[in-house]
Amino acid sequence: MSAKRKVEVFSAGCTVCQEAVDRVKKLSCPDCEVTVLDMNDPAVAARAKALGVQSVPAVAVDGKLSSCCTGRCIDEAALRAAGVGTPCS
Repeated sequence: MSAKRKVEVFSAGCTVCQEAVDRVKKLSCPDCEVTVLDMNDPAVAARAKALGVQSVPAVAVDGKLSSCCTGRCIDEAALRAAGVGTPCS
């Protein structure tokens, strides 16, 4: 059994967030476990705050807020650098 990369996408359910979800899913590989989290859920909002999420959409990889999300947009190069789309062999 191989390791899985945990990819969390924090979303408010808007069109922009859905585009981010679609992009992350497109970039992901079989070793990426992508979960979309609804920021309208207080527990999800608390987790996002603990990770340092300041705006949505935002992506965390293996429990760490991706550098692509410390600004205002999702950066594909930063996601790839975090391992999204690369097998965990």
